[in-house]
Amino acid sequence: MLFGADREALRLAWARAWRRRREGLPLEALDAALADVVDLHPEYQPLLEKLSPGAAGEGSDDLGRTWLPEDGESNPFLHMGMHMAIREQVSTDRPAGIRRVHEQLTKAAGDRHVAEHRMMEALGEALWQAQRSGTAPDEQAYLEALIALSGR
Repeated sequence: MLFGADREALRLAWARAWRRRREGLPLEALDAALADVVDLHPEYQPLLEKLSPGAAGEGSDDLGRTWLPEDGESNPFLHMGMHMAIREQVSTDRPAGIRRVHEQLTKAAGDRHVAEHRMMEALGEALWQAQRSGTAPDEQAYLEALIALSGR
């Protein structure tokens, strides 16, 4: 499972799921969900292909790499992980009402992927605030930020 895994194991899980999708192998539900997100990000696919188990780059520096925003870099694993987090939140409707907001943003954008990108900034802010204060994320503030995005 993903929870409790170290960073390298998580990254290899993404690469493994993507390899299985590319090779047409059967996928468990979690692998299918990971591969669905990778499908939406062709810019990250070469990295995952390089890290894929058995690939020449499996032990590469990219496996433990830190992408730094101050260097103008975006962490592909954080980005894809935020997609997964939002999809999980929507599937469980937690915080309560997020499913409706997601539907509204998707309808307005005409695309689920674009809607999730809009939601990521609010999620990132909620996580940053929680880390900064040493508390759990404020679900209500997060939901209110999402509602503001939807124009409701």
